[in-house]
Amino acid sequence: MNINQETQKLSSAELIKVEDKYGAHNYHPLPVVLERGEGVYVWDVEGKQYYDFLSAYSAVNQGHCHPRILAALNEQAAKLTLTSRAFHNNVLGPYEKYITEYFGYDKVLPMNTGVEAVETALKLCRKWAYEVKGVARNQARIIFAGGNFHGRTLTVISASEDPSSTAGFGPYMPGLEIVPYNNLEALEKALDQENVAGFIVEPIQGEAGVFVPDEGYLKKASEMCKARNILFIADEVQTGIARTGRLLATCGNCNCEGFCENKPEIKPDILILGKALSGGVFPVSAVLANDEIMLSIKPGEHGSTFGGNPLACAVAMAALEVIRDEKLAQNAERMGKIFRERMQKLVDSSDLVTLVRGKGLLNAIVINDTQDSSTAWDICMKFRDNGLLAKPTHGNIIRFAPPLVMTEEQLHECCDIIEKTILNFNA
Repeated sequence: MNINQETQKLSSAELIKVEDKYGAHNYHPLPVVLERGEGVYVWDVEGKQYYDFLSAYSAVNQGHCHPRILAALNEQAAKLTLTSRAFHNNVLGPYEKYITEYFGYDKVLPMNTGVEAVETALKLCRKWAYEVKGVARNQARIIFAGGNFHGRTLTVISASEDPSSTAGFGPYMPGLEIVPYNNLEALEKALDQENVAGFIVEPIQGEAGVFVPDEGYLKKASEMCKARNILFIADEVQTGIARTGRLLATCGNCNCEGFCENKPEIKPDILILGKALSGGVFPVSAVLANDEIMLSIKPGEHGSTFGGNPLACAVAMAALEVIRDEKLAQNAERMGKIFRERMQKLVDSSDLVTLVRGKGLLNAIVINDTQDSSTAWDICMKFRDNGLLAKPTHGNIIRFAPPLVMTEEQLHECCDIIEKTILNFNA
């Protein structure tokens, strides 16, 4: 009997025990074991169907196992998967041309995971500061918005305020400073210091609980950076690729039909993408910038064995084509408005939910309990029982981020499940 045959005989409870015994205990997942996905649905090993309302933290914007993305994966996998960057491959150049034209930048530096792309952007920012801006060596400062989540490497947790990310991992990286999110006065004071190279921010803070900044905050922050020759860096790993009802969250109120028409409200100096860049099929991330910034890094100064591999390049192009051709940004905008309207009615009728917020199909509800309570978790367990998967963040907040291929009929069915669960919930 092979491993797959053995696995197929195990129940959800048995598979969870195997994970617990042999895997590191660095996650606390909802107790459901998934084995199949299609579109907005996933199925567990017992065959129960669920609506996926997390989309692998927005990596599966195009829906699970999108046939066009899988076709690109399979076709390329049968030809060539990896060369490393020691040699050229015949997919990297076309991909670089495709993605830079898609988002309107001169250059792309391809990586694999979101946090790798963030680390790349921070290195690029420092290198630009020394090579172009003229900051004294080893003196560059990078400003972070408070409440951030950029991943869990040592560099980015050095600018985190979350004890679960930082405790026990010091000493931390120097040259990083935190200012309150959505606070222009505090940001301006920080930017006026000497040797500031860049300001990195999530346009909407997803992991923090889907915090949407005040109107004009990002635009003014970008202008403040530009006036001081400081790089404005947008981490759109979670908010990018149509999730918030625009191609990018920094696009603001532009009305581009898929491809960037170079008229966004904000044009970051460095743009960080990941997650849905592959539709959840393969690890792909990217850092985009113009020549003055990107060419600060020379051969041998940064790289990745898998970054820019032909499989990733083929998958990413297919994933971006799906976003454009199926008008998923427009669908996210429309479905998001419907969802928040339904949730606001729930807020008005239940003492258990105090607030709904978000943009596009990145939304959250705030549960009327403390952050250290189990109420939000218990509600998500009831969601699971009723056929919908979501996960709490920061204790009393539940994030909702379904695949962007969701139809209005499916969305209303999901809202019915959420309403039924909340209105019948007994703590």
